[in-house]
Amino acid sequence: MRPVVRIGGASGFWGDSSVGAPQLVARGEVDYLVFDYLAELTMSILAAARGKNPDLGYATDFVTVTMQAILKEVVASNIRVISNAGGVNPQACADAITALAAQQGVQVKVAVVLGDDATALLPQLRSEGVREMQSGAALPDKVLTANAYLGALPIRRALDEGAQIVVTGRCVDSAVTLGALMHEFGWRPDDYDRLAQGSLAGHILECGCQATGGLHTDWESVPDWAHIGYPVLECRADGSFVATKPAGTGGLVNTAVIAEQMLYEIGDPRRYLLPDVSCDFTGVTLAQAGPDRVEVRGARGLAPGPEYKVSATYMDGFRCTGQLTIIGIDAARKARRTGEAILERTRELFAQQGLADYSRTNLEVLGSEAAYFGPRARTGAVREAVLRLAVMHPQKAALELFAREIAPAGTSWSPGTTGADGRPSPAPAIRQFAFLLDKRRLQPVVLLDGKELEIAIPCGQPPVPAPTNPVRPEPVEGHAGASTSSARTGLVEVPLIRLAYARSGDKGDSSNIGVIARRPEWLPLLREQLTEGRVADWLGHLVHGQVTRFDVPGIHAMNFLCTRALDGGGMASLRNDPLGKGMAQILLTLPIRVPAAWEGPAGDAILDTPDESIQ
Repeated sequence: MRPVVRIGGASGFWGDSSVGAPQLVARGEVDYLVFDYLAELTMSILAAARGKNPDLGYATDFVTVTMQAILKEVVASNIRVISNAGGVNPQACADAITALAAQQGVQVKVAVVLGDDATALLPQLRSEGVREMQSGAALPDKVLTANAYLGALPIRRALDEGAQIVVTGRCVDSAVTLGALMHEFGWRPDDYDRLAQGSLAGHILECGCQATGGLHTDWESVPDWAHIGYPVLECRADGSFVATKPAGTGGLVNTAVIAEQMLYEIGDPRRYLLPDVSCDFTGVTLAQAGPDRVEVRGARGLAPGPEYKVSATYMDGFRCTGQLTIIGIDAARKARRTGEAILERTRELFAQQGLADYSRTNLEVLGSEAAYFGPRARTGAVREAVLRLAVMHPQKAALELFAREIAPAGTSWSPGTTGADGRPSPAPAIRQFAFLLDKRRLQPVVLLDGKELEIAIPCGQPPVPAPTNPVRPEPVEGHAGASTSSARTGLVEVPLIRLAYARSGDKGDSSNIGVIARRPEWLPLLREQLTEGRVADWLGHLVHGQVTRFDVPGIHAMNFLCTRALDGGGMASLRNDPLGKGMAQILLTLPIRVPAAWEGPAGDAILDTPDESIQ
């Protein structure tokens, strides 16, 4: 057993930069490369590609770009590769890699993980009345894809059998890392604390450069974006690990960066549910172990639940988005009137042609802040704005008519109208339908060297119990001013960004916003003022459901889960920000009252001059 295993995260999504894998192979000194390619829309695109050509249905870039560039060195250096690039056709992906290896004159053992496809079960599930997890909707009649999020055990088995490259279909993003660690260190399926730490390791890696300074609140402190390093984890048998990056690369790895990524796209940190383990991240601690090195410990695990999450996709009519740029005095008002005129005109044309009204519409004037700051927007008088008009309709013909009516605005209405970059094209509106499925109804297998290996998956567990006692952070010794309720004099208002880091992400129609105190002793004051009600009020123009706050005391943080926050989320949303990437940035403008004498992390005054961002 190696004392330390180095794993590099080479891709965060299908479309990530091609520099990641070559950088990690050349400079990362890694034992494993892991890749994450899949999202719900990606699965639908791949299913459509397989429908046209049975040899497609996987992320072709993984073979033609990435493995083409690194395969010889991967084989020579005995680096093992794990990727979910198989999409809806993992076998075709593996066959393409085998063909590439033959072309390059190298030999490599490629394993395939199958068993995530649940489409054969859909008729029975429909008769059983399966319901969508968030909305409670019934299963649609026509489903494009239905794939379960498998865990790490099939990947571990493939590695145990000697595979150097493992190609999977749908699995949880962190499984590609956890499978490698289970293989390397011999972790048992019921060694839940280590599995939780390994899953956290995978969670840190799964979004590529987000673990090395990408999307960091203090973006100006992150050097050399063009040459940013991709993340490397140094993992130990006890589950602890150090997050770092290749020497000499750009980017930044510090406790704030890792804390932001740790809270990214999770809900209740006491109950992060995965197919192999139920994770509790509230006791995780982060320690700076050197320049660009952060040590991570403290995740705890419980038995997983009895079900897989299945992500199905279906077609819900068509969608189309048109954009125009409006220049000059009152640009935002001109843009809004233009969008309203387009909708009014096209609705009249629909009626004349016997077409139904739009299913949904969304008019945004980008640059005016109205879409994201609502009543607190302060740039309504901008002299340059972008009209973004997104619409849905059951019939493609209606949206083709809509598309024809965008460009005429350039000569018909507002002065200063420009930027019509061709006629927009209607496209199928693909939506997600997520539900739970008993693990016993699927049988994952590994294909390797012509053999089919069944995987024993622990099944029949009771549901994961809901946490009972809320986690509260311990008081920080020596902190003066932890509460401002007793003394309101001598206070000043500063935007939250002066006191905290934050990052937001999505889960369906929910947005989560992780908020990390810049100094541990500031957390009590932040908890006092960042209440669920105040966050809900500040984001009320975007969040139409409930806001729930969860404490994460190990990293001096809170996580806010906002439901009905993304206009349906992902593929269903018509917003310019369907994944909630900007939600944290909006919350960071919230005014917080602090003692005027407070000093910032670098010893500077917390408030040197009034800050306009809280106006």
